[in-house]
Amino acid sequence: MATKIYRGDSTISSNCAYTYDDRKYIYRGDSTSPSNCLYTWDGSKYIYKGDSTSSSNCLYTWNGKHLYKGDSTSSSNILFTWDGKHIYRGDSTSSSNILFTWNGKYIYQGNSTSSSNIRFTFESSLPPALLILIATNA
Repeated sequence: MATKIYRGDSTISSNCAYTYDDRKYIYRGDSTSPSNCLYTWDGSKYIYKGDSTSSSNCLYTWNGKHLYKGDSTSSSNILFTWDGKHIYRGDSTSSSNILFTWNGKYIYQGNSTSSSNIRFTFESSLPPALLILIATNA
């Protein structure tokens, strides 16, 4: 089963930005073609470029709270912080650093749940690391 992620408040196929195959791959658009594979998720800790799981292709490391750049858990490599509802810039939980808000079906820009601030609509939930990746790299 695949999960579709749409731009804005839409669920029409022409607005499909990403497809997650519910196992480990994120594809560009409404496709599960290997040529459209953007990222591979190992299911717990690492996100790789394309359909690779080679350590040389490790883009991000996840620890349940922070998304780090590359294969690192150094505080100097923290890109984003997750608190279960908000995505923050860097190693922060300050309201001034909220980039996105999650409510289960939508990602909103900033600290908002206004329909005018919907950035993405999700058919179903994703692991937090992938939610952050999609929200911040789109």
